[in-house]
Order: sequence, then structure tokens, then C-alpha cells
Amino acid sequence: MAFNPHIYRQTVTFAGKAHAGHHIPGTTIPYVTHLAAVAAETISAILQSNEDHLDIDFAVQCALLHDVIEDTSVKYEELITSFGEKVAQGVLALTKNDQLPFSEQMADSLKRILEQGPEVRIVKMADRIDNLYLPALYWTSAKRKYYQEEARLILDTLKGVNPYIEQRLAQKIEDYTKYF
Repeated sequence: MAFNPHIYRQTVTFAGKAHAGHHIPGTTIPYVTHLAAVAAETISAILQSNEDHLDIDFAVQCALLHDVIEDTSVKYEELITSFGEKVAQGVLALTKNDQLPFSEQMADSLKRILEQGPEVRIVKMADRIDNLYLPALYWTSAKRKYYQEEARLILDTLKGVNPYIEQRLAQKIEDYTKYF
């Protein structure tokens, strides 16, 4: 299992340009730091697993690009052109379908994630781990509790792929209770 820094650099540059001017909600921190944190969680999970069948470069690309369709002007077709169909499909699975009612969006995304390889499941759990570090200051207690419950749904639905990331997510869910 080899990690290719060139692929990381190419992908983080694309993501950084796509998210230019975006910040982590409620902060002045550039959004790309969230993407890098999700990639770091993903890399750590794959390296901890020692499973040679996992494609670390594919996982890192999905981690760095996981919000480009949902939050920027980048289209699915542009991802195919820039990164290939496999990466585009992984990112699309990680993207909520805003044509569905809000109450159905997460379940739909999780269903599509399950149709992808284990790397995409790891990325989704890594994304939620990073999102559980600190809630947006303007979120109500009810919103924070909902977010924690949604994290439990993610873990329950996607578990069975990587014990390390699953343990990390379970711990972050437990730790998040302090924000109520």
C-alpha cells in the first residue's frame, strides 16, 4: 500500500481552488483545513488497518473532494474529466441529494456510500469525526443532539469496514455529549 504525494497535491490544489473563499462555518478558518483533516483521518485509518486491498490514493482523493459537488460550482462531469469515474462516483455518493426532502438526504447518501468500496465508507466516517470536534457556536442544543444522533446512524450503517475509524467515530460521538 503506497501513498502518492503527487496525487494528494493535485487533489488538494483542485479542492482548494474549488473552495476558495469558503470558511468553516462560524469561523475565519479556510475550509480546506476541514478537507485536510478528513484526509488525515482517512490516511490514519487505512495505515492502521494494514489492509493491502484498500486504495489509499482513491480514499484520499474522495476525502479531499467530498464536498466539492455539494458546496461549490464543480459538477460531477468535471470530476470525471479531472480524476476519473471511480473518484467521481465516490464523491457523488458522499454528496447529499438536495432534490430530496432534507429528512431523506442522509439515508439516501448512506445507501449510495454502501454501494461504493470500503474507502468511501471510511471517508464518510472520517468526515463526521472531524465535524464532531466542535459544533458551530450558533447551533442550538437540539441541533447538536440531532447531529450526534445522525453520527450514530452513520456509524451503525457503515460499520464493519475498519475497526480503527469505527472506534474513533464512536469515541467522538460519546465525547460530543459535552456540547449539550
